[in-house]
Amino acid sequence: MEVPPEVEGNALIPSATASRPDGRCDDALRSIDFEIDIAPHADGSVRVQFGNTQVICAASLEKKVPAWMKSQAVRGGWLTAEYSLLPYSTPDRTQRTITQGKIDGRAVEIQRLIGRALRAVIDLKKLPGLTLWVDCDVLQADGGTRTAAITGSYVAARLACERLHLKKIIDGNPFKEAVAAVSVGIHQNRAILDLNYEEDKDAAVDCNVVMTASGKFVEVQSSGEEATFSEEQLKQLLTLAQKGINELLHYQNVALNKAL
Repeated sequence: MEVPPEVEGNALIPSATASRPDGRCDDALRSIDFEIDIAPHADGSVRVQFGNTQVICAASLEKKVPAWMKSQAVRGGWLTAEYSLLPYSTPDRTQRTITQGKIDGRAVEIQRLIGRALRAVIDLKKLPGLTLWVDCDVLQADGGTRTAAITGSYVAARLACERLHLKKIIDGNPFKEAVAAVSVGIHQNRAILDLNYEEDKDAAVDCNVVMTASGKFVEVQSSGEEATFSEEQLKQLLTLAQKGINELLHYQNVALNKAL
């Protein structure tokens, strides 16, 4: 039997007992795993796993910059990302947008988010005349694909930059600090961390949080699904997200230390 959370005004206190469908406590991440060098032709790559969600993130260097940088005489380099759901990543096959002749608005929004997250922690002046591409392909989707993609993309891009520095292609590691992301939400009147698909689709409030290793926010995407939430509840969700991101930063470091 589920143990109801304590409620004090607008407070949402995560349950300390394993009460979620997959047996987790409310403040627990799913199982996290990083498999390095999954894509041999990339400069750095990783398969990141958040529970049943799996994303392949691969970073590749291109020896040119976008045309707008040249026309505006912008110094340094660029970092950009692409994101897609592989057709077999969901229970019902996801059709490739290229065959539909239209733009996938969700994919565009997510890849822009990934790019913003990584550009927040990199010194682009250390990539003169170069573009670092980060490709994120969802192998299996069970909620939190964008947060897994951001978390894995940092590992892939950092690994690529370390190797490019060793090859003397770039001068030093351009990353200033790490970045990671996680989802939080209000589900059955409880604040929970790292939502899977079943929880996400039924959540009253869904929030994706991107933070740096120094504890600064890059982005907070929060919305109510036919519901509202208070300032106090938002603060509690952000505190829960910070706990999860600190754990993800640790997993990133472990994966990079093994690879470098």
